[in-house]
Amino acid sequence: MMHGRWKSDPLIVPVKPPNKAAFSAAEAVEGRGGAKGNAVLSSTHQTQSWASVSQAMDRIRGAARRDKKIRLTALLHHVNVDLLRFAFHQLKRKAAPGVDGITWHEYEADLEANLADLHGRVQRGAYRAKPSRRQYIPKPDGRQRPLGIAALEDKIVQRAVVEVLNAIYETDFLGFSYGFRPGRSQHQALDALVVGINRRKVNWILDADIRAFFDSMSHTWLMRFLEHRIGDRRMLRLIGKWLKAGVLEEGRLLTVERGTPQGAVISPLLANIYLHYVYDLWVQRWRQRSAQGDVIVVRYADDVVVGFQYLADAHRFLAELKQRLEAFALEVHPDKTRIIEFGRFAHENRQARGQGKPETFAFLGFTHIFGRTREGRRLIRRHTIRERLNAKLRQVKANLYRMRHLPIPEQGRYLRLVLNGFYNYYAVPTNFRALNAFYYHVLCHWLRCLRRRSQRHKLTWRKMMRIAERWLPSPKLRHPYPDWRFDVMTRGGSPVR
Repeated sequence: MMHGRWKSDPLIVPVKPPNKAAFSAAEAVEGRGGAKGNAVLSSTHQTQSWASVSQAMDRIRGAARRDKKIRLTALLHHVNVDLLRFAFHQLKRKAAPGVDGITWHEYEADLEANLADLHGRVQRGAYRAKPSRRQYIPKPDGRQRPLGIAALEDKIVQRAVVEVLNAIYETDFLGFSYGFRPGRSQHQALDALVVGINRRKVNWILDADIRAFFDSMSHTWLMRFLEHRIGDRRMLRLIGKWLKAGVLEEGRLLTVERGTPQGAVISPLLANIYLHYVYDLWVQRWRQRSAQGDVIVVRYADDVVVGFQYLADAHRFLAELKQRLEAFALEVHPDKTRIIEFGRFAHENRQARGQGKPETFAFLGFTHIFGRTREGRRLIRRHTIRERLNAKLRQVKANLYRMRHLPIPEQGRYLRLVLNGFYNYYAVPTNFRALNAFYYHVLCHWLRCLRRRSQRHKLTWRKMMRIAERWLPSPKLRHPYPDWRFDVMTRGGSPVR
């Protein structure tokens, strides 16, 4: 159990990390709210155990923040029954089971006994990680993305360890890192990018892609990076068990020498730690010491966008980035990495050279287009990537075909969820045309689906519109302009959530 004798815990051993990153003036543009830890939680999932868990996480966070060069040497004992119980309630109740076949509700039936047994195995070293079950999901470009579905107990322990590690690394991660972090979101990364381009002297954009990042991470380098902050050998062995557990695919156990399964609870945090040392600290030092002009950086997991004032900086950065990644078993994708002219003077410069409109780039589901308002002001437009919109419409069409004989209310509830999900992410200013197009095509697919239920249908467009008014939410913007939200998030007007 958790104790309050913090000073007596053998927690810290001084050690110097490989790089020391300092904030630059550009960091304010990219924005970094204080590390919120795990204070913002869904009230549905809060348990009585969170009070003691929160106190323990605060102690770890305080020690990590006081000295950025310490190694925390007593961490695994914080993975107690209270934390495991909290982690269990954070998991998705309807998630697919792993190789053990155990569902969330089955485990809950005897939860306290199960957690006590799991806690005992973790603490005495008898816990064994099970291989992940391989499953493929379609990507927007038609390829298949491999996912690793972990066993339920592996998810519980991983979720508990993520809480402990977040308390440490949220004090270290830099402001331009947004992916899979508490209190940060994709829209904050999108806002930071637009505000950075608008307010800094950005004329060139490097749109970089790391080839098969989650499948390429070196286990050796990852463990070395973890050792900079974690001195608890039992915690490191636990993470090593997950990395070496392997993957079960079509009944065959495949050993894994590199990478971490996409879909595992701990994978996003391990990816952030890996890129923090490989990329973030390096790029922070590069723009302070090597850049001749302004440089802005936004990273969401392995999606990277860098803005430059000078083209020479962009080319030099890309060349050095390739060398940096190669030293750590990573590679820039040659076909998906490019430098484009994009920024304040891109439109005028390209017109003067007879090259037409500025090129566009994609980031987090949006195509970014540099244009102007009717009054002539510069404006970055963000449109839903066409391939993603079409892929979602194909999915809706296929699902409606399977549901065509179900009652209209059941179909309507499904489509309402689909539209609300689309709007919640894509309903940003300058993207209203895509919202209207998505709504219209969903409505058309539903109309054809209902008409096919009978060869003598009497469903007119007017009747269909009355049905749509009952079930389908109309397109409306659900996000403010980037600079409005960015200023609120970074100037203390509202806490980052």
